[in-house]
Amino acid sequence: MSTQLSDPVASLAEIRAHFPALDRIHNGHPVAYFDAPGGTQVPRVVADAMTDYLFHHNANTHWFYPTSEETDAIIERSREAAADLLNADRAEIIFGANMTTLTFHLARALGRTWQAGDEIIVTELDHHANVAPWRALEVDRGIVVRTARMMAETAQLDYEHMASLVSPRTKLIAVGAASNAVGTINDLARVRAIARDAGALFFVDAVHLVPHELIDVRAIGCDFLACSSYKFYGPHAGILFARRELLDVLPFPKLAPAPDWSPERAETGTQNHEAIAGIGATVDFLASLGGEEGSRRERLARTFAVLHSRGDGQLRMLWNGLISLPKVRVYGPPPGQPRTPTVSFTIEGIHPDDIARRLAANGLFASNGDFYALTCIERLGTPDGVVRIGCAAYTTDDDVTRLIEAVETISRG
Repeated sequence: MSTQLSDPVASLAEIRAHFPALDRIHNGHPVAYFDAPGGTQVPRVVADAMTDYLFHHNANTHWFYPTSEETDAIIERSREAAADLLNADRAEIIFGANMTTLTFHLARALGRTWQAGDEIIVTELDHHANVAPWRALEVDRGIVVRTARMMAETAQLDYEHMASLVSPRTKLIAVGAASNAVGTINDLARVRAIARDAGALFFVDAVHLVPHELIDVRAIGCDFLACSSYKFYGPHAGILFARRELLDVLPFPKLAPAPDWSPERAETGTQNHEAIAGIGATVDFLASLGGEEGSRRERLARTFAVLHSRGDGQLRMLWNGLISLPKVRVYGPPPGQPRTPTVSFTIEGIHPDDIARRLAANGLFASNGDFYALTCIERLGTPDGVVRIGCAAYTTDDDVTRLIEAVETISRG
């Protein structure tokens, strides 16, 4: 029987009713979406907000007629919603195409303030969207990029090695909040301490953690944090938090006539207004699951607390079910360690492509490959990649059981 969420948070059945995609049937099977780490399904209310914008408010910004003024107001409301999600100030919220694009943009701005020989620390565990933008500065600016090790046996960072890489020229430490490949949640407080001791800036890629834990940029103590709304039930768009003192002065590449006030000074060109409308609707949707009492942030906290608890239960089901199967190898920290309900596995003698195809034939949609976390996958010793299973707000215990049964059948040949 599927887990139910307790009052005042919406039940699992109530949550699922918001997602039209869950009505899909494939090969006679109801579809269970385990591809959430690569992008979640979208609730009807988010699509409605985007359609409403395009049909009734579509305009460019900062002009003196109703649809332009309405566009300005919609963008501001979405900024306030994103700020509540991250516990930031609305003037610290930057919108863009996705986390990757925003990180390249930020890297270019920061690179203009550094000198050849200055250093950045990245990690082996990260998605390459938090590696390539910084490595680009090696060519463009002569910046030195150093890489902190991942311990392959646990898929966790080697923090002592990270600390040993620090030098007087360290300008930034860039780390993922959680691994999109294996689910590891990193010790951000420890990384922050290493960065602060070095006098370095601290950048967090929170793309994989935002769907699972309520982010607090003040508590994390980061200077920058990026995420993408399509990983937490929203449209394909990115969000960057930048601490106001830095945002106001960083030399972002921009057109001369473009606004020079925060946060728009960091937003290049005309934005995707319909997606921004969708971001606001997504945050409001998540808050609505937490009942009607309290501020938006308080309602979000209730939602995430219960969803986290349910996700932890499904993680244990998934982990214990998979490790019991013949020829199946599971990667990442076990339940009880800091991790998200995202589990990757391989089956001896069967290519991950074939596993994913066979799961899909049974209505179980799961992604496979390296997920742009190429270095992590290489360090795990899985050159063909892995199959990744991600639980989301709409995942049922029955979905997890179906998945385990299907993997068992595949593993037995």
